[in-house]
Amino acid sequence: MLSAIRSKLAAKRFFKKMLKAKYIGQLRVINLDKNPAYPFAIEELKVEKVLDKKGKIRQVKYLNNLVEQDHRGVKKITNATLGYKSFYTAGKTIRGIKIMRMIDKGQVKGVNKNDVIMQNKFVASLFEIAV
Repeated sequence: MLSAIRSKLAAKRFFKKMLKAKYIGQLRVINLDKNPAYPFAIEELKVEKVLDKKGKIRQVKYLNNLVEQDHRGVKKITNATLGYKSFYTAGKTIRGIKIMRMIDKGQVKGVNKNDVIMQNKFVASLFEIAV
């Protein structure tokens, strides 16, 4: 019983901390797995007016599988670099890794998937580095 209460409070603390991030606006839909602590935390945040009452929770066990599969490469890299001192540094590092993965997968306009030379030139142009 005590562990269930702790997990609900931990979920609430996590959501509050996440919602303080500058890049997160008011959420329309929140996709979650089936953790029973999440609905409690979300409802508490709605009562405290941290979250909009119109926001919906979508709890589906396997909803995020495609997203998780896409992030598998990012997870491999970030697990090796654990030990971040702040959310800010972790966020910046993970964002950089995700962008590099997007370039590698050919999701950047004008940069082909298997064209390593063009990818290098694109990254160099971002940082104004002579190649």
